[in-house]
Amino acid sequence: MFWGDHGLSGWGWVGMVTGMVLFWGFLLALVVVLVRSLNRSAGQAQGPRPSPEQLLGERFARGEIDEEEYRRRLAALTGSDRGGPAP
Repeated sequence: MFWGDHGLSGWGWVGMVTGMVLFWGFLLALVVVLVRSLNRSAGQAQGPRPSPEQLLGERFARGEIDEEEYRRRLAALTGSDRGGPAP
């Protein structure tokens, strides 16, 4: 019954294929943009990164380093001598 090409010439097929490629390309681009925007907003929701001094304080609080190590590294980070023993 409707198995013929209904007068669809060669250019009709080219237009149909081009339209399908553009449709799927647009759909893929939309998915990529959505995924990137979700990843970007998730990264920003974490807040600012802690300073090196805060990270050092956290390591000291967890017991990963002792007080002497903490004071030595803090002095190195701040660029000042905290009144520790002279070498």
